[in-house]
Amino acid sequence: MEDNKQSSAISNQSSDKTQETDNPASPAGGQGGPNAKWYVVHTYSGHENKVAATLRQKIESEHLKEQILEILVPMQDKIEIKGGKKTEIKEKLFPGYILVKMVLNDISWLAVRTTPGVTAFVGMGNKPTPISDKEVQTIVKFTKEQAPMYKQVFAADDAVKIVDGPFAEFIGKIDSVDSEKGKVKVLVSIFGRETPVELDFLQIQKI
Repeated sequence: MEDNKQSSAISNQSSDKTQETDNPASPAGGQGGPNAKWYVVHTYSGHENKVAATLRQKIESEHLKEQILEILVPMQDKIEIKGGKKTEIKEKLFPGYILVKMVLNDISWLAVRTTPGVTAFVGMGNKPTPISDKEVQTIVKFTKEQAPMYKQVFAADDAVKIVDGPFAEFIGKIDSVDSEKGKVKVLVSIFGRETPVELDFLQIQKI
């Protein structure tokens, strides 16, 4: 039975497009160690943390620690403006996806795939395709070292009203947005000429 599954998985690796996959791959020998690789798992958007928590519980209850080693939900710090105040929040770097380090075999595949909220593995054809440790390290490094950015709430050409500062009550149009600094350049009409004015996100409102 195991040989049939292995042959079936191998014979279906002909797809040349990366897509979400719904079937297990050939079993990997051994427990952990060099056989464990990182895989990308697609989830319902907004369910990433819940899926990760449920999968961790399943690992404990089904004694899968040697087959499913690690779960990551990459997050990044963002600054959100609510009620005229800046609030630091954590936002998912890849909405709808989590990363799982595992020894891929029928048991581990089934444990992940049947977790509520999981829709598929991502891979080539019908085989989950691993990503490299280097890619995961780059993602983790980015989430730790990246300075908090402002959550994008404004875009070029948005019409805005200035609510604070010397140009309060002026109406203008956004020329450019700097999400890292939380600044915008707004074109306002002064003496009949469009003049760029640099403002903080807190100083404007969309209209």
